[in-house]
Amino acid sequence: MTLTLSPGQIDEAAALLRGGALVGFPTETVYGLGADARNATAVAGIFSAKGRPHFNPLICHLPDADAAFAEVLPDDRARALAAAFWPGPLSLVLPRRADCRVDLLAGAGLDTLAVRVPDHPMALALLRAAGVPVAAPSANRSGEVSPTTAAHVLQGLGGRIAAVLDGGPCAVGLESAVLDLTGRQAVLLRPGGVAAEAIEAVIGPVGRPLPLSAAEASRSLRSPGMMLSHYAPSLPVRLMAGDVGAEEALLAFGPPLPGAGAVWQLSEAGDVVEAATRLFAGLRWLDAEGARRGLSGIAAMPVPDHGLGAAINDRLARAAAPR
Repeated sequence: MTLTLSPGQIDEAAALLRGGALVGFPTETVYGLGADARNATAVAGIFSAKGRPHFNPLICHLPDADAAFAEVLPDDRARALAAAFWPGPLSLVLPRRADCRVDLLAGAGLDTLAVRVPDHPMALALLRAAGVPVAAPSANRSGEVSPTTAAHVLQGLGGRIAAVLDGGPCAVGLESAVLDLTGRQAVLLRPGGVAAEAIEAVIGPVGRPLPLSAAEASRSLRSPGMMLSHYAPSLPVRLMAGDVGAEEALLAFGPPLPGAGAVWQLSEAGDVVEAATRLFAGLRWLDAEGARRGLSGIAAMPVPDHGLGAAINDRLARAAAPR
């Protein structure tokens, strides 16, 4: 049985983490599935609970920049970005320190580690109370839609984890951006809650990684969330829809296309920030409602590829990828 803990039960959740148990907890992005990152058995439990490939590394969450940089080697770019965006939805991939406490499995055996400081009061309170680095991918079965409420966590992982700390809906609703700072040029490995333009305003031009298919084929993934087929509902997803049939569910952005069998509106006003907060909940609802109504798939209307729109389109492309 998975316990649902209230905001007043931070100490109970922290004790479970220190004891090697898995705990779902809220962040500003999505709910994370936390484990003591020092504990190899606990970290392996994340992979088991999620059904996650072991070569896909995890992000380590810490309560402040000093704690994060105690595990990795920051450069001037990392310090500038931490000052600008932490706490917040930006993860930095940096070289592990020689005395890094994080188990190698959490970083998929790499000499690098992704770290971030979440911008959520309950997450920060939990990290401070636990007193350990917490490895935490999204709290869902691997490849499925990310959770933005405690109920979503229970739907996917109920009975597989010890507890979920209920902090209500996530404010951002989209995972963190992941930036690789291990080379001379910074590389955006995953678009996310901090837009590329905002990052570039702090450190200058940012590069892009290998195509996803090439990275996955070589198993050279440097970041969480880079699996090609990811964030996927059970119904197939059709991108850039200019029309929709009665047998399809519609993920709408702006005025909805007529004729769909079910509709979820990301943002009637065409606001990519609002759309980001509603994306994963919408994919979940359309998947369940579409299955209930016997619909054949989900048609996704175009979303502009700027700001958080780039991250939304990244997630939709993964949701639509061959499985």
